[in-house]
Amino acid sequence: ELFCRLCYESVHVGFMHANCVSKVELSISCNNLLDKDVGSKSDPLCVLLQSIGDDKWTEVERTERVKNCQDPEFSTKLHIDYHFEKVQKLKFGVYDIDNKSVNLSDDDFLGGFECTLGQIVSSRKITRPLQLKAGKPAGKGTITVTADETKDNRAIVMEVEAKNLDKKDMFGKSDPFLEFFKQEEDGKWQLVHRTEVFTQFHSLRQPNVFFCQCKTINRLLPLFFADGCFSHFSVEFDCIHPEKQKKKKSYKNSGVIRIKDCKLEAQYSFLDYVMGGCQINFTVGIDFTGSNGDPRSPDSLHYLSPNGVNQYLSAIWSVGQVVQDYDTDKLFPAFGFGAQVPPDFKVSHEFPLNFNPSSPYCQGVQGIVDAYRMVLPQIRLYGPTNFSPIINHVARIAAGAAQQPNAAQYFVLLIITDGEITDLDQTRQSIVNSSKLPMSIIIVGVGEADFKAMEFLDGDNGVLKSLTGEPAARDIVQFVPFKQFDKAPKEALAQSVLAEVPNQLVSYFKMRNMAPVNPPSPTK
Repeated sequence: ELFCRLCYESVHVGFMHANCVSKVELSISCNNLLDKDVGSKSDPLCVLLQSIGDDKWTEVERTERVKNCQDPEFSTKLHIDYHFEKVQKLKFGVYDIDNKSVNLSDDDFLGGFECTLGQIVSSRKITRPLQLKAGKPAGKGTITVTADETKDNRAIVMEVEAKNLDKKDMFGKSDPFLEFFKQEEDGKWQLVHRTEVFTQFHSLRQPNVFFCQCKTINRLLPLFFADGCFSHFSVEFDCIHPEKQKKKKSYKNSGVIRIKDCKLEAQYSFLDYVMGGCQINFTVGIDFTGSNGDPRSPDSLHYLSPNGVNQYLSAIWSVGQVVQDYDTDKLFPAFGFGAQVPPDFKVSHEFPLNFNPSSPYCQGVQGIVDAYRMVLPQIRLYGPTNFSPIINHVARIAAGAAQQPNAAQYFVLLIITDGEITDLDQTRQSIVNSSKLPMSIIIVGVGEADFKAMEFLDGDNGVLKSLTGEPAARDIVQFVPFKQFDKAPKEALAQSVLAEVPNQLVSYFKMRNMAPVNPPSPTK
């Protein structure tokens, strides 16, 4: 049941928000498993393990045991929390269970495989051959893993109208708002939503989960109002003030609340878009300006340490390893800016690391790293530090994708810089223009420079505007200084810079009113 109360306030009251972890449900099936039993077929069970670092694994969940079956389709689903900004390494193991012990060490191992959760959700369904150990096939047998998001992603949309409400303010009109309460199993009422102050008409949109933790709207119907009556939607209700009702026999109401319309609409999530076929295209832009220092000097930000790394490469690895799971072909454009490039050594603010303008793609994250190491001794660090050419380059490609009628592509640009930006005004305009496109920009600042300009571009302290005053349509920039993560776990940088990408992707397709390429089936 749901209870609705009309209240009065002299100031605006904001919406309630809830941060929900995305939960993924995995369905497991196998085909043609090894037969380890004498006189009968194997009795398989599948166990899911998750990496907790340093080659250590912890069990998440396991399926039921299926008796005498080489082609099991397990009915028990496996559940795991999903985080886009992390590389979540998983291991699936299939065992032949011939005893009642929960310990799997004495059961026959039929095979398994390792992958990341990102690889599963980006494809939604993957099939792999079973292996007895890494690189050694089991000889026969495959496993299929299918992912679904468990959250109810529908939104309840109400149109509410109030008429003839009691006047509560001495001067001016009242400032009413509505509160919705859900009745818990113990009979108590829990506040689930409070609207903003409205004058007469109010349109309300809230996730279904705010109102009911079920997969059907039936628990929301009928509405139960403060006057004790209930009905279905598109009806009027008297707004009753209990104290006034007790004092006056002639009392009728303190106004009328009318629910003009109430319906469910799809509210697509990041996983809906990714599982529905949206590819995330990853591009890297690297600062090769003179302020980085001579790469041959240990003081340079481009200096490669004895183990072959620096802050630039660490940032590429950290972010790239997460994003690569969401790009099928793993071909990533990689550019440099601010250097004099061969053969004529003119300054370029948009040169491909592989020196191939017609095909600036690198194969995987390792390909970006290899191209960076290859180009470093061939160029001369120079200047100035211009961001806008590379932003505009990716924006042109994103603009082409924006012409498509579906949510098939989104673009993430990683810029790594020492922070001394020269074309701030042009970059502001480029970001404002890009905010209308399927695109996010991540800026990682290396070294000890003053990054106030980067923080300004981030827009966390207000909406970024162009020099002419045009505001960004969306917040698409995330900046972090690398030095904050010097002593943090290696995955911490990616978690920080990528945390906002899912909401940025959803906000773009919502702004364009675009559904996933392959939308999820309606919740039953």
